[in-house]
Amino acid sequence: MNKEFKAKRNGTKVTTGEVRLSYAHLLEPHAIEEGQTKKYSVSLIIPKDDKETLKLIKEAIEEAKEAAKTKLAGKSGKIPANLKIPVRDGDEERPDDDAYANSYFINANSTKKPKILEFRKFTSEGKIKADPIDSEEDIYSGMYGLVSLNFYAFDTSGNKGIAAGLGNVLKTDEGDRLGGGSSAEEDFDLADDEDDFEF
Repeated sequence: MNKEFKAKRNGTKVTTGEVRLSYAHLLEPHAIEEGQTKKYSVSLIIPKDDKETLKLIKEAIEEAKEAAKTKLAGKSGKIPANLKIPVRDGDEERPDDDAYANSYFINANSTKKPKILEFRKFTSEGKIKADPIDSEEDIYSGMYGLVSLNFYAFDTSGNKGIAAGLGNVLKTDEGDRLGGGSSAEEDFDLADDEDDFEF
C-alpha cells in the first residue's frame, strides 16, 4: 500500500486512501435484480489499519446524519439508533472471503458514470498526474485505487440510513483479479508496448 496517497474530506465528501475495488461495475451500469435501476457501482475494501480513511468516513457520515436530521428523526426528533450505515465489517459479513479479511467495506453506486483515471506520478509539489482509462483490461475487481464518495441520507419505505454515492476513481496499482478471470497479459506473457519485437 502506498502511504503517499492521503485520504481527505470536505463536508460529506471523502476521497479515500488506497483501497481495493471489488464487484466493480464502473464501465457499464448494472442492476443487482431484474427491474432495478441500473447503476455504476463498486465495493471498496478498506484495511482496518487505514485509520485516517475510516476516521474521515465516520466524520462524513455524522455530518450527513446532522444535515438530514429532520428527515431521519421524523416526529420523534431523535435519529434512530439502528440507522443503517454503509460501513460493514468484512471479517463478520464475508468470513470466507480472504479479500475482505481484516477490512471494512463500503458499497457505493451512482447513476452517473464515474471518471476513471490511472495514476502516473507525483509532481514536485505533491500533486497527482494521471491519465484517463476506459478499458476492461485496465479496470477490474481486484485493482487498487482512490475513490471519491459522497455520503447522504435516505428514507425509503421505512428504511432509513446513510448511503455512499460513487464519485470518481483513480487507479493506483494492479492486483490479483477477484472472481476469477485473468488479463491477456497474464495469459500470453505479453511484452510491454515499449519493448521492440524482433522477428
